[in-house]
Amino acid sequence: MKISIISHLGVPPRVFRPQVRSKYHDIEERISHITDPKRTAVDLYKGIKGPNATRETRMEAVAWIAVCKFSCRLEGGFVRDWVVGNYTSRPANPSPSPKDWIEYSNNLPYLNKEVVPADLDCHLPTHAYFDIEKFQDELHKYHITCKVYRQDWRYVLLIDEDVPTGPFTMDLIEPHVALTQDRIDFDVNNLSLEKEYTHELAMRVDIQQRPYLIELEAIVDNIKNKRFQILRPIDYRLEERVDKMVNIRHWTQLGQPFLVVPNPDPKYWSVLVRLPSSDKLYKDVEAQMKNIENNTTILSIEQIRNPLLEDQYEAMKRIIAKQCSSFDPNERELFHGTNGEAIDGIRDNGFDDRFSKTGNWGK
Repeated sequence: MKISIISHLGVPPRVFRPQVRSKYHDIEERISHITDPKRTAVDLYKGIKGPNATRETRMEAVAWIAVCKFSCRLEGGFVRDWVVGNYTSRPANPSPSPKDWIEYSNNLPYLNKEVVPADLDCHLPTHAYFDIEKFQDELHKYHITCKVYRQDWRYVLLIDEDVPTGPFTMDLIEPHVALTQDRIDFDVNNLSLEKEYTHELAMRVDIQQRPYLIELEAIVDNIKNKRFQILRPIDYRLEERVDKMVNIRHWTQLGQPFLVVPNPDPKYWSVLVRLPSSDKLYKDVEAQMKNIENNTTILSIEQIRNPLLEDQYEAMKRIIAKQCSSFDPNERELFHGTNGEAIDGIRDNGFDDRFSKTGNWGK
């Protein structure tokens, strides 16, 4: 039995469903290259220095050290592009040396945007102290060199700067940052790998439940077809990522962006997320409020996520729909005004008109 000691804010690792698993044996093999602690030194050496070694197999070896030796969680572009997609690309205008792929911004190294896969993203473990010098020592055992750049919330490593197969970067993200990164930009960036789960993929954020209903197999299918969904409102940073995906890497954006509000931590009933004014839901609510009273000033709009109440509501809606001849429960969206003291109760326990004494819904 495998027991994961990494705290899950999302969905624990699982294998593909039987209906599709036979199509993805190659994915499972690449997963095992990173998550199988039983890989031998000889096997690792083949991926690093063997006659068939490539930049990607060297990246796998570094990822294996992080995941299997230091209990990190691997996620992001490498899982998307290499582990699942098996995609590689190099700059259209090749330079004399792969070292020329390296660019710098704010004194930190980045890879040319045309290089795929570009980097490794790892979240450091919450249950153990991470020693960057010991990590470097492990790399040096396999003659892998790196430069370390330190920020408050992460280490940035430049690896294989002078190796003919080409350099890559690695982010080692501090645990306290990892625990607060519960927002996801694209569905295809929501996958992660963990030690000992040699055939399984996990999700950083649970987007399988209503109203999203995006399962693991759907994400993998999108990656295989170079499609993606945007799961948060677009700001200037996200615009840059979308531009890179669409115009440089030639992926297709599906539908319009929507906001994923993650489930609350299990010790809380609900979570409130402030909507940016650029969000579609914000604009819809704003338009409805302006239609009611054009002089309304909106200070902020927050979305509630309460999984228990949502499940109860959806169940009741289905019951009502079954009793309707057209299976239409005649659902409507309504506004309710209240004072600040009542907000917490509505947020955690739902709307109860028995507590309203005045107004349209009063007694």
